[in-house]
Amino acid sequence: MSLREKLKSGKFVVTAEIGPAKGVDIHEFNENAELLKGRIDAVNCTDQQSAVMRLGSLVACHLLKQKGIEPVFQMTCRDRNRIALQSDLLSAYVMGVENVLCLTGDYVTLGDHPDAKPVFDLDSVSLLYAARQLEQGKDLAGKELKGTPKFFLGACVTPGADPVEPQLIKMERKVKAGAQFFQTQAIYEPKTFEAFMKEAKKFGVPVLVGIVVLRSAAMAKFMNKNVAGIHVPDELIDEMDKADNKLQKGIEIAARLINEMKSMCQGTHVMAIGLESKVPAILDATKL
Repeated sequence: MSLREKLKSGKFVVTAEIGPAKGVDIHEFNENAELLKGRIDAVNCTDQQSAVMRLGSLVACHLLKQKGIEPVFQMTCRDRNRIALQSDLLSAYVMGVENVLCLTGDYVTLGDHPDAKPVFDLDSVSLLYAARQLEQGKDLAGKELKGTPKFFLGACVTPGADPVEPQLIKMERKVKAGAQFFQTQAIYEPKTFEAFMKEAKKFGVPVLVGIVVLRSAAMAKFMNKNVAGIHVPDELIDEMDKADNKLQKGIEIAARLINEMKSMCQGTHVMAIGLESKVPAILDATKL
């Protein structure tokens, strides 16, 4: 079954993500893909994550398809105008890629080309709308298409935002624009996620809770200070700080969080950020 079919059936799904290489050596990418094959339901290919120039998300999706792994094509609006974005959507469909996660994108000053000119011709909501227009046989200029694509469109939401109401408002806008599933920003507080889901369930779309694997207490503190909408509680920071094996403790915490929140949602999205090889260990610990 496809990701769309699994979510429709009510199956608890697991997705993860792999960052394409910074260069043309795809050996590590292929290794990580093989480790995830058969363990997860779909793999996100990040799109110039954190505004760092890398191999493109679309070609990475193609590599996954060749391995029999279902990809999720992440698209950000930072680097391309509406012409290029629509063209890449059509290209993805022709290559057999139907899952698309529509994102606005991090600002260029966060990345390795801070002097690059940002585009942001569209944002995540208008990108969803553009994909829907293509499905209806027209581009954003109202021109007819020869053949129409069919996507499974996703979007992102931040359950830990404070206040959370703007996130819920934007989530509703994304659903109206065409979002059919959501992968969340990392969340480390199950009670906060539970409160969010009580409100989000009214939108009637599947939500996959996002998990970022902690490497250290310092990483947790950095995210608390610099990443909007993420809050790692002090008790988790202390747990990481006291652990002899930081990586193993990060895996244990990730598995524990998934188990605590899996009854509240339709799946989990594991963001290992360089620790893709550890995703199977997390899944083993969750018994998924």
